[in-house]
Amino acid sequence: MDLSKQRPISVEKAHTSTNPFVIKLRTEDDDDRPVYISGNFNQWATQDRRFLMRKIKEGVYEYMFPHDFKFPKQLLYKFTKGDWSEVEIDRYGNKTENRVCDDFTQPKEELVARWRKNWLPFRPSQLPKVHLISEEFEIPQLNKKRKIWALLPHDYETSDEFYPVLYLQDAQNLFNENAAYGNWEIDKKLAVMSDYGIGKIIIIAIEHAEKERLLEYNVGRTILGQGEGKKYIRFVTDTLKPFVDRNFRTKSAREYTGIGGSSMGGLVSIFSGVMYPEVYGKLMIFSPSLWVIPKMKLSFLDFVDPGETKVYLYAGGDESETMIKHVKKFKKRLLKREALKDKMEVKLSINLEGKHNESYWSAEFPKAIEWLFFDKKSGKTKPESQNKKP
Repeated sequence: MDLSKQRPISVEKAHTSTNPFVIKLRTEDDDDRPVYISGNFNQWATQDRRFLMRKIKEGVYEYMFPHDFKFPKQLLYKFTKGDWSEVEIDRYGNKTENRVCDDFTQPKEELVARWRKNWLPFRPSQLPKVHLISEEFEIPQLNKKRKIWALLPHDYETSDEFYPVLYLQDAQNLFNENAAYGNWEIDKKLAVMSDYGIGKIIIIAIEHAEKERLLEYNVGRTILGQGEGKKYIRFVTDTLKPFVDRNFRTKSAREYTGIGGSSMGGLVSIFSGVMYPEVYGKLMIFSPSLWVIPKMKLSFLDFVDPGETKVYLYAGGDESETMIKHVKKFKKRLLKREALKDKMEVKLSINLEGKHNESYWSAEFPKAIEWLFFDKKSGKTKPESQNKKP
C-alpha cells in the first residue's frame, strides 16, 4: 500500500540483539486467519512467511526474531492477517499508527483490538458522494436510454482537485444493497481506501440493459451470436466520456482513464481497450467471458506506439474449468510482442477458491484500484502525503 519514509536498512545502522527479541501479541478479536508482522525490516510485505507469528492459543501469538537478525535503529511495524485489507484497527474501526520499538533487550507485549476483514469496517464520513447523472441518459448509438451514476470522492465539493476516472459496467451490482446477487460494495471499499490516501478517484457506473445485457456487451459475432458491443463502446467513449470530462473535475488523459467490469462486462471492457487504446490506459478485467470468443483479435497490438497500458486481470479457480486457462492465455497474448513488453504491464491475480460472483469481485476491487491508479511504480496519481504505512 503506502510507502514508508524509512530507507532500506544498511548494515552500519543495523544491529543485533544479544538475546532473541520476542514480540508477544494478544488480540480480543481472533479468528482462523494467520497473523504476520510487517514493517520497515521487510519492505512492509504483508504475507512474508519469515515473519509469520506462532499461535500459542486463541488470541495469543508470539514471534521470536532470529538471534542474528539485523535490527534497524528504530523498528516500525504493524500486524496483519495477511493483507492491508486485513490489517489491525482500533476498537472503533479506525486505522492505527505504526508501532515503534527501539529496545530489543526485553520482550515486547502488544494488543490488537480488532482486524479489518475485506477492507471493512468503514467510516460513513468517508463514503463517496453518490451522484445520479441521469435516470435516462441518451445512448444515440443504440437508440436507448440508461441510468448512470457518478461516485465522487467524499470531499469533492470542498476541494479543487482533479481526479482519475474509472468507467465500470453493471452499476446495479456495484453499490446497491438490494442487488439480487449481492454487490461489490465499492462505496464502502472506497471509504476505507480514502483513509489510506488511495481512494481519490471518480467512478462512473453504467447500469446494464437488463434482458439485453448480453446483447449489449457482446462485441461482434461470437458464440452468442451478433452483438451490439461496438456501438455500446462507442457510446461510452464518444458520448459519455466527453460529457463526464465537461461536467466533472477529471484528469482526462489516457493515463488517468480506466474501464472495467466482470464477466461479460469484463469482456466488453477488454474490447474498449482494443478499440480505443488512445483513450483507455488502464483496464480492470475480472473473470472475463473469454470463452465466447476464443479467437479474439487484439488489433491494438499492431499499433506502432500504443502508449503505456496497465491491465489488471483476475480469475477464480472455482468459476469454471477453463476460466484460469483462458485468462492466462489472454495475458500471454497481450505480452507476445517483444516491442510491447515495456509498454504493457499486466498483473494477474488468481484466487483458486474464487467463485463467479460479486463477493469475490468485491474483495479484488481495492487491490485493482490501488495497482492501476496508485501504484508506487507509476507515481502519476499517487498523493504527495502518501508516505507512511497504514
